[in-house]
Amino acid sequence: MRKYWIIAIVVLGIFTIGIIGYNFVINNHQTAAKEDQGVNIGNVISEFTLVGLDGKKVTVGKDKKVTVINFWATWCPPCRAEFPELVSFAQKNKDTVQFYSVNLQEDEPKISAFFNTGGYSLPVLMDADGQVAKLFRITAIPTTIVVDADGSIRYRKSGGVTANELETIIKKL
Repeated sequence: MRKYWIIAIVVLGIFTIGIIGYNFVINNHQTAAKEDQGVNIGNVISEFTLVGLDGKKVTVGKDKKVTVINFWATWCPPCRAEFPELVSFAQKNKDTVQFYSVNLQEDEPKISAFFNTGGYSLPVLMDADGQVAKLFRITAIPTTIVVDADGSIRYRKSGGVTANELETIIKKL
């Protein structure tokens, strides 16, 4: 009789471990799927809200418009080098493309000084704590993401981008 109890306990233990393992795999798979949302080409962008230089909150990802998001910082030489082209592109396409420059972890006075010195005019959103950069898995700056009118990421590039590159991508959408 004791032998049957031992077998029952072993079978119950294996069954319990199987259930726990299954739940662990399913939960990790669902978490990974959520983390990939808004990260890779073909994924739907994850909405996010940041404060602009003007102090107003802006939610990105709700527009039914082609959107370009450029992650950057004032101390980044490639970011500084691409800025004149980004300004030109954004101005030329302002009626058809929503452009956001997302500054990473710098304060308003530093960003404003950079814009005033360069004579730049772009919508700037401040990712003060870097959470949006984490959401999009930004590991290098500049990084530019192009989102189509349906909210799907169609282009992602780490490193400097030119106005011509963006024009080519936008024409394909």
